[in-house]
Amino acid sequence: MNLAFPYAFDSRGRTAEVGRERHIRELIEQVLFTAPGERVNLPTFGCGLGRLIFEPLSTELSATSQFLVQAALTEWLGSLIQVGEVQVEVRDAALHVTVSYLLRRSQTLRSDSFVLPGGPS
Repeated sequence: MNLAFPYAFDSRGRTAEVGRERHIRELIEQVLFTAPGERVNLPTFGCGLGRLIFEPLSTELSATSQFLVQAALTEWLGSLIQVGEVQVEVRDAALHVTVSYLLRRSQTLRSDSFVLPGGPS
């Protein structure tokens, strides 16, 4: 078992745990939405997609963000997954990211979607 992200307690008051597939999904989410420089001990961790929410949508931005995501996931999670297709789009003031990948250990294909809300909170 692996620790849940974000850190939480289970119904018994112990540290919450998740299975391997869910853990990998949570690791992908951390890479996607962490800005480089945000983690003191890992200053190059993440890909910083959050700063793209307010950029004008264009073909170039879409291609750049897809490359950014693939590179970051390969660098940080390459031993766990093989990244396939990445789709990044802005809808309703939120960033929507879909990542298709192969779990290396089980050779299982997966596709997960992630949403980063934008605008004032």
